[in-house]
Amino acid sequence: MPLRRLEHLLVLTDDLEATRAFYCDALGLEVGDRPPLEFPGYWLYLDGSPCVHVAERAAYEEHAVSLGLRVGPTPIDHVAFSAGDYEGLVARLETAGIDPVENDVPAADLRQLFFGDPNGVRIELNVRTG
Repeated sequence: MPLRRLEHLLVLTDDLEATRAFYCDALGLEVGDRPPLEFPGYWLYLDGSPCVHVAERAAYEEHAVSLGLRVGPTPIDHVAFSAGDYEGLVARLETAGIDPVENDVPAADLRQLFFGDPNGVRIELNVRTG
């Protein structure tokens, strides 16, 4: 069975509210329905899809251990989102106090913005220009 799409990513945090605010205020995700799980957190939605899950680190680690799972350092370097309205994104990030690294890839008709979330997860926003 081949993979079809990215389901979601989980961000572990020691500060749930700062992480929620970052993804909602800076990126425009919205808090949505979340089942009653064994640890505090949020499901953040983009276009009706809960693509970013946020969990309180200590409680999540305790739950994972109860399942026999180990929580360790993540090998993830960044999470990329397709986006539009480059200038609007830059303005929104500026309002949120974020100074992104900008990169243009003319051969791919692509403009990129890179920045970190409150937990050190690098975010990449890709805006197609062609």
